[in-house]
Amino acid sequence: MAKSERGPRERMVFSAAQLIRRGGVASTGMREVAVHAEAPRGSLQHYFPGGKEQLVNEAVGWAGQYAGNRVARFLAALPEPTPGGLFAEMVRQWTDEYEATGFAGGCPVAAATVDCAASTVSTREAAAAAFAGWTGPVARALTDMGVPEERSRSLATLMISALEGAILMARAERDVRALTTVARELVPLLDEAVGGRH
Repeated sequence: MAKSERGPRERMVFSAAQLIRRGGVASTGMREVAVHAEAPRGSLQHYFPGGKEQLVNEAVGWAGQYAGNRVARFLAALPEPTPGGLFAEMVRQWTDEYEATGFAGGCPVAAATVDCAASTVSTREAAAAAFAGWTGPVARALTDMGVPEERSRSLATLMISALEGAILMARAERDVRALTTVARELVPLLDEAVGGRH
């Protein structure tokens, strides 16, 4: 959905997620969100009576839903879906972004977790729910591809954890090396899990 097709509330949630992924929660101000969203400043209080905490939590929730929804798109892009192919597509999203536009952005869920997990219970809970909302579709996809159900959730957690760590390293190093490394190392392991092979 293009920015112009969203209503002011949806634009503000989207804008908050984009700003959080670039600068974290602390440096994302409500006024900055309104400007980025091209929304009237007065609408912030109307749509988010809980203030910045509510907006951040909704942006984190949006990001988790977005990540979960991308799983189906990644699978559709594969001629023959495999667990390793899915992970390679998840990684490629980030390597493509970093090679095209630089290393300014990361995952808004990770950024909110780093900034708020110890200080804001509702944001920590929103981040945990967002990660669960991403892990679930990955695990279901793995099961659908023949990974035993009892391993699918563990492997989905491994995939997301490795990707999130590689994103952080790539941003620190200003290089996609960590991303390409986790893909190279995990793709064979993930594919071996099909049918219960170890």
